Amino acid sequence: MKRREFWQRTGWALAALGMTEAGLSRLTDRYYRALAQPSTRKLALLVGINQYGTGYALNGCLTDVELQRQLLIHRFGFQPADILTLTDSQATRKNIQDALTSHLSQGAAAGDVAVFHFSGYGRALNWANSSETAGAQQNTLVPADGGLAPDANTASDLPEETLLLLLRSLRAERVLAVLDTSYTYTGTNLLGNLRIRSRPSPPAVALAPEELAFQEELRRQTPDRRGGEMPVAILTAAGPNQQAAEMQWNGFNCGLLTYALTQSLWWATPAATLLFTLQRAACSIEQMAGFEQPPQLKAEGGNRKAELIPLSSLLLEASDVGADGAVTSVGEDGKTAQLWLGGLPARVLDCYGMNSLLTAVPDAGTAGAPARSPSETNPSLLQIRSRTGLAAQAQFLGAGSATKPLQVGQLLQEAVRVLPRNTGLTVALDPSLERIERVDATSAFASIPYVSPVVAGEQPADCLFGRAREMLLAQTPSAALPSLAPTSYGLFSLGQDLIPNTVGEGGEAVRSAVRRLVPQLQTLLAAKLWRKTCNEGSSRLGVRATLVIVGGSKERVLIERATLRGAGEGAVAAPGEQKDKQVGVLTVPAGSRIQYRLRNDSNRPIYFVLLGTDSRGRAYAGCVEDAIAPAQAAPTQPPPQQGAIPPGETVTIPSAASASAWVIGSTAGLAETQLICSAAPLTRTLAALAAAMPQRGDDRPISVLSNPLPVAQALLQDLHQASSGGSLQAAMPADVYALDVSTWATLSFIYRVV
Repeated sequence: MKRREFWQRTGWALAALGMTEAGLSRLTDRYYRALAQPSTRKLALLVGINQYGTGYALNGCLTDVELQRQLLIHRFGFQPADILTLTDSQATRKNIQDALTSHLSQGAAAGDVAVFHFSGYGRALNWANSSETAGAQQNTLVPADGGLAPDANTASDLPEETLLLLLRSLRAERVLAVLDTSYTYTGTNLLGNLRIRSRPSPPAVALAPEELAFQEELRRQTPDRRGGEMPVAILTAAGPNQQAAEMQWNGFNCGLLTYALTQSLWWATPAATLLFTLQRAACSIEQMAGFEQPPQLKAEGGNRKAELIPLSSLLLEASDVGADGAVTSVGEDGKTAQLWLGGLPARVLDCYGMNSLLTAVPDAGTAGAPARSPSETNPSLLQIRSRTGLAAQAQFLGAGSATKPLQVGQLLQEAVRVLPRNTGLTVALDPSLERIERVDATSAFASIPYVSPVVAGEQPADCLFGRAREMLLAQTPSAALPSLAPTSYGLFSLGQDLIPNTVGEGGEAVRSAVRRLVPQLQTLLAAKLWRKTCNEGSSRLGVRATLVIVGGSKERVLIERATLRGAGEGAVAAPGEQKDKQVGVLTVPAGSRIQYRLRNDSNRPIYFVLLGTDSRGRAYAGCVEDAIAPAQAAPTQPPPQQGAIPPGETVTIPSAASASAWVIGSTAGLAETQLICSAAPLTRTLAALAAAMPQRGDDRPISVLSNPLPVAQALLQDLHQASSGGSLQAAMPADVYALDVSTWATLSFIYRVV
């Protein structure tokens, strides 16, 4: 009874998009009674298509299917036998429709849950069935046998209208569809280092008469419930005129939406809302690819009330605590195991090193008490020995293996994160560069420490290098271009967004352009390093921070971030301005005055530093004047840390006594802040900050860093040193950073200046 009361009182793990407390309470009892019954089944149909024919292949759709499958089994309580997958040649138009009818419709009963996932191409077709429908567009999913030739006059696509009718016909109590595809085509499949999941449309396509008849039959058989609470929610990867993309990582490809969404849901706790999860997924996509692809939640029939349906019923049988992965198989000797690491952030997984430690979660009650390291409180430790993409081979280090053997499906949480010290920056060269340009660029980039050049589209990368006019034209072919010389070079995100202040004068040589870009490359590498400390989901150090716009008659709360396994209550959607139901990256008007409010929810003092990049692409540190002053006075001595936050206390950044406000600049663009907290003083970081801020004295809340790379390296060394108390960490190789999740927490804030 206590567990049921907890679920009813705290709401669902993924509450409705923008659902108010009053609206949630009206629906909770009904959904809980329906979904908490022992007979409730959870059915899923997962479709992924990579192979469409010569020249049209995708690379990440099968990984999407596996990401969803592992998530549903290990976090949402689905039985493997209740998950049907159709991949590549299996995913024909007829097979998808038959599976929707037989597996989801006939297999589901009242009170059940049904999930449909599609990863593959989409497109918008112009129907030419009759004079009434001629010229009308309809979004479609392209099956494996879909005709992709531009001159085709028939199509075997699955229309979105047919899919919606099929989903409405299901008897399940709750239906969720995730469509990692898009319908807008701008003339290219490869955008920078991203592959776009949309295809061009033929001029006019006739829908088969049997398809029209099938739709009409579904309309007659399906009750019209659009006036009330609808059971169908559709999550799409992008808006109507936007594109969905897949990306290449080290060892695997997958859709940006699927990775960001499933990774967020591995972390999800009962207090999280769907708005919080989707907003974090949108931020993750923008951080990974520099590509604006905000997910969209669509309600059946356009009924606004239907958008408020809680989707948290999927987590009803899941553990109350988040996880970073699960055990998928155990060796015969009980000493080795295969792991799935779908809960690790992509930017961390890309450099996740051998010897990293994860702890097995014996039950839900062991999480949430972060006073001690997981390696000290739980003997069931697994050490990574090798990794291929999202799968890893691990060795069991637990002393109690005879009494607590590993089990398939056992959830895992990070204990010690191991990162290589030689992490570098990979720059992809735009294929449109001439051969001599690529040769010169390869030689110039290879001469810069920590920088490696690759060919765009062939290997994972952190950013792109190319001619500014060509890159911008490829991204927005119909938009007016700025006045740029044909031979001006610059740096771009993987989605071809221009990185600020990287375009040079026209007529410069490639080697000169690369030398000019060295400071920006160091800033990008520094940002990459401190992003790798982000551990909102896995940290055992209880902290929370709120981003607030101050001034005027009313304070505006933007969002709250908190460690989910710390001593606090976990991350929740922030009150106030979260009511605007914004799913994408948060926007902050230029000229706004902002503050961060950092609370120590742990049982020990914490120390902090604020680092980030502004909308002009510059690295900065915030509000460290008092801490840096001693370092400037005596640079040969380790500077003492000032301003430790006692347990239970909150600090404002910048403080109310600051001489000047933290004012957002007028340059539009993306800004990112990392609030890094540590259980030990950040002495090396502060010393490096003192050296990187030579010009001070104006008491500004933020200061631009002249050389941020030593600051990032000093930060990792500080966190490594704070984690060196245990014998397992001490045994790590000398060429890695070993970071104990109980000793630090990094919260990430991403917003767009408008």
